[in-house]
Amino acid sequence: MESTRGKLLVAAPSLSDPNFRQTVLMMLEHSGEGALGVVLNRPSELTVSSTIGDWATAVSKPRVVFVGGPVSQSSVIALASVALDDADENWSQVKGRIGTVDLERDPGDIGGLDEVRIFAGYAAWAPGQLEAELAEDAWFVLEFDGSDPFSEDPQELWWQVFARQQGELRQLRLYPRNPADN
Repeated sequence: MESTRGKLLVAAPSLSDPNFRQTVLMMLEHSGEGALGVVLNRPSELTVSSTIGDWATAVSKPRVVFVGGPVSQSSVIALASVALDDADENWSQVKGRIGTVDLERDPGDIGGLDEVRIFAGYAAWAPGQLEAELAEDAWFVLEFDGSDPFSEDPQELWWQVFARQQGELRQLRLYPRNPADN
């Protein structure tokens, strides 16, 4: 099994589950014990200032809580990019400058903090479940661009990720926003 940790999991057009249709996930964990990620392109209407006020000015625009996935939507995960030279114990690396931060801390106490996005809930897979979905071609595993977790236009991220791919995958950038309109 090749780990997807630190990569994007991008829904194939054939994936019709409404929880994951046209989603882009950042994979935070993937081992023999299962996998966990957050959906990067599902902003909610809930503002960060109304939920975690201390973090309201630290989060990237749009300053809303994102729907990280269908599991445990009362739990909160914060993704952050940091200056690696200034990173401290309040940040846990996923890949490169991207990691998770402890929301119990004051944003000013986190060394090198650059961008932050907050997610309610997450996506999780039991052991072997993600591997089975990958074998069924439900997902594409792609490298992330450092700006993906903090996209200023998150609703367009699915198409943006395909637009920078090569070959046949690049053609998916032309996939209709609503296939029923086709």
